[in-house]
Amino acid sequence: MRTSALITDFYELTMMQGYWLKGHNPQVVFEMFYRTNPFDGGYVLFTGLNDLIDKLESLSFDEEELSYLASLGIFRAEFLDYLRSYRFNGDIYAIAEGTVVFPNEPLLQVHTSLIDAQLLEGILLNTLNFQSLIATKASRMTLAAKGGAVMEFGLRRAQGYDGALSASRAAFIGGTALTSNTLAGQLFSIPVSGTMAHSWVMAFDSELEAFRTYAELYPGSTALLIDTYDTLGSGIDNAIIVGLEEQKKGHSIAVRIDSGDLSYLPRVIRKRLDDAGLTDTKIIVSNDLTEAIVQTLVQDEVPIDVWGIGTHLVTGGTHSSLNGVYKLAAMERGDGKIIPTMKISNSYEKTTTPGVKQVWRFYDSEGSALADLVGIEDEVIEVGVDYTFYHPFTEGDYFEMRKDRYARFEALLQPVMRGGKRVGENPPLIELQKRAKECLSHFHRTYLRQINPHIYKVSLTEHLKKMKMEKLIEERKKSKEGARP
Repeated sequence: MRTSALITDFYELTMMQGYWLKGHNPQVVFEMFYRTNPFDGGYVLFTGLNDLIDKLESLSFDEEELSYLASLGIFRAEFLDYLRSYRFNGDIYAIAEGTVVFPNEPLLQVHTSLIDAQLLEGILLNTLNFQSLIATKASRMTLAAKGGAVMEFGLRRAQGYDGALSASRAAFIGGTALTSNTLAGQLFSIPVSGTMAHSWVMAFDSELEAFRTYAELYPGSTALLIDTYDTLGSGIDNAIIVGLEEQKKGHSIAVRIDSGDLSYLPRVIRKRLDDAGLTDTKIIVSNDLTEAIVQTLVQDEVPIDVWGIGTHLVTGGTHSSLNGVYKLAAMERGDGKIIPTMKISNSYEKTTTPGVKQVWRFYDSEGSALADLVGIEDEVIEVGVDYTFYHPFTEGDYFEMRKDRYARFEALLQPVMRGGKRVGENPPLIELQKRAKECLSHFHRTYLRQINPHIYKVSLTEHLKKMKMEKLIEERKKSKEGARP
């Protein structure tokens, strides 16, 4: 399926035309990173990469789109002719999808021409910011559930058609077991599931008839919504009747609660079910759940088997976006050399780190992640060497990573596209979900906790720290000279 190249901010196109008309199209390196963790949490689960690669492989302009641009009266015919044959042909290096990542480290680098890189900004940030946000939310909810299945059913609450599909994809990578979104199930091979609506129960002459009819139609996958009229009265009574009938046929059922006190009701219902001999009946709960609610109910040992979560999962809940940005890190000069570039700001935290970089993650002998080290891409990092980890912003703040503290490290940024084509295979989502779960297992629970998580260190090598400070002085000097009358 073709991806429209109009999925970009308008000023990208005007800048592209300006570069093209002036013959200014050097090779550049742009990088994507984010500045702060969402949800007051300790990490982000990097997601959306393989979806982005699919989009970039088919990114193009068709004749209808070019006609629209021509109608605006801004773009010249010769530039539109250039766009007519446009295809992305650059290289991309990225951290693997499903990896736990942290603020201010490069997650993705685009190596291409300036015009090419400019066009990609919108679709790149749109895809990676949203899916990383939702996958992170899903992982937080899955961790809070401590082994209980999390079902994503946020279709009707998601931000539009594409938002629903992207959210289902990201949530599954983040750890959800099921989705209610049937199209997402088809497109991404996510297991689909659902119970029933209150309208099903209300559409029959009695609640018992509604339950029996559903069990007759869907034996073995019957989930009864018991709070339409009276959860602890007719609801559980009729569910037990149908449950015992299905048990005689060799089938089990589930019951779902969508309202009321989710600490009290499941305890009473579990006892009622067990007393009736329906010990294998699972209890599903929903009703505007957040990870804080899930964690509290799990800690209180409320007998809940499946968590149905919609709104707060697919919208991001308390945080509606990830603050990922896309910045120029290096650019070709007249002599053909790629020179580090740097955006300076009155806020030091918004001053970028220059150059083409690599990220190394250090592990101890038990496989636990210790810290990430960002350095120049061609720096040599070897096992058995002591390293100094410098704070990316604060002067004089550093710590020593001694050789007896770490056992190994890995370089996180790897090629994923060359010449505009994917490197390797597009992994199935179940593999990405497994990768995310495995990656999370390498981090101590203090980094993953819901409240006041421990801060994972992302530091600079001595070489990169020195280059950043020298570049900062150079750029500030230029800006002062440029301001003189």
